[in-house]
Amino acid sequence: MTLSPTARNRLALVALCLVAAMFGLEISSIPVILPTLEKTLHADFEAMQWIMNAYTIACTTVLMAAGTLADRYGRKRVLAISLLLFGLTSLACGLAPSAPLLIGARFLQGLSGGTMLICQIAILSHQFQEGRERSRAFAIWGVVFGVGLGFGPIVGGAIAALWRWEWVFLVHAPLAAIAWLLAAASIGESRDPEAKRLDLAGIVTLSLAVLGLTGYITQGPGLGFASATALALLGASAASFAAFVAVERRRAHPMFDFSVFRIRAFSGAILGSVGMNFSFWPFMIYLPIYFQAGLGYDAVQAGTALLAYTLPTLLAPPLGERLATRFRAGIVIPTGLFAIGAGFLLMHWGSGTADASWLTLLPGCLLAGLGLGVINTPVTNTTTGSVSASRAGMASGIDMSARLITLAVNIALMGFLLLAGIADALRRALPELAVSLPALAERIAAGHLATLHREFPALAALDPSGTIAHAALLRGFGGVMLYGALGVWMLAALSALAFHGGSRRPAVACASRP
Repeated sequence: MTLSPTARNRLALVALCLVAAMFGLEISSIPVILPTLEKTLHADFEAMQWIMNAYTIACTTVLMAAGTLADRYGRKRVLAISLLLFGLTSLACGLAPSAPLLIGARFLQGLSGGTMLICQIAILSHQFQEGRERSRAFAIWGVVFGVGLGFGPIVGGAIAALWRWEWVFLVHAPLAAIAWLLAAASIGESRDPEAKRLDLAGIVTLSLAVLGLTGYITQGPGLGFASATALALLGASAASFAAFVAVERRRAHPMFDFSVFRIRAFSGAILGSVGMNFSFWPFMIYLPIYFQAGLGYDAVQAGTALLAYTLPTLLAPPLGERLATRFRAGIVIPTGLFAIGAGFLLMHWGSGTADASWLTLLPGCLLAGLGLGVINTPVTNTTTGSVSASRAGMASGIDMSARLITLAVNIALMGFLLLAGIADALRRALPELAVSLPALAERIAAGHLATLHREFPALAALDPSGTIAHAALLRGFGGVMLYGALGVWMLAALSALAFHGGSRRPAVACASRP
């Protein structure tokens, strides 16, 4: 049966929305099952960080390469291949018998997920070219993307509670197959006849720099931050980044054109991208541990509580667009970042009350989510709208890379700060356990309060009720929340400074991204 152009476009939009929902769910549904993964796969806290970071680092690695390959060999073809790979790697994740294999599968899943993300945007731009239809398609796609991100925690918690944790990954295999069939029947092929060559040197050096820095932060507590191995890892990361800068400066058509940072509006918006992913999204990885181990909620309750954190990011973008139109991005973006920081400060206060619960964290969660939701679209619009149309794709790539790199690094940093805060609290309260503190802090950070006495017999006599261990966990989380507040406020100030005196030309409309 031959479909009319209108029917084909509708079917294509359904396919792309399904892909967007899968990508969003794969980011936000995993954190709530991390405590379950830690128990069933007998993994440590460090492995839990890598289960999340493997996906984000892989997305960063493939981001620019995928755009080039799709432009050269066909966006529909590359999307179809990435969907097949996403389905297969989701199966591999669900069937992984150990944490190392799950981490490897997550990296491969991230490669295919990042490719899907880039192809979706390019296909939407080509498939929907008429102004009104295009705006409507991007708006629907953005809402579905937001739904996947916003409701991911409760979906992941419900799946883990009703079936098994494996199905949080396995469910993507049939969804990917359905999306593949819909895309094959509806999406038209498109290419860029002027597509540039693949910047392999830039991709490799940037990926090694991010991987090395993340590895240094994650492995540092065990190796010793001043040990030869850790310093070699940090040195390799710095050398890789220096090589990346040198490579990009020599290329005629660089993957990252550093000259765009001379544009004040672009620099201010990129600092907004960094600010959104400095604390809000990486902290979502650890909030389920706080809700489950700190407050005693189960996976479904933790997922439901997380809605207060994620739902405002879905509801606030229309308000952000109106505010940016009225007051301009240079005011809205720093103000939104300040609101995120204020939300984290309120969460810090709420977590320190004697009767802490999701209600005491609710004001901070709502304010932080509102701040992020308000600036998400203005940030994207400003990064692409502050450069010429021919450089919008490159600007969008820098924006997305800044988000993913910041996310990967701060997942590791927040994990380190959580461990350090717990260890410091234990050191003050239980100096007798100095030798066991690193291992004990790691088990507490992973949420294993119920099994501590069995694993650490000496603790049973010193803390029979578990009060000290529980207090140490809460103190560690309080430190992470404070870090999130102060860091975002610093970036808000830098963003406002970058925008000051910048161009006021209007930004080009663009779809919002996580």
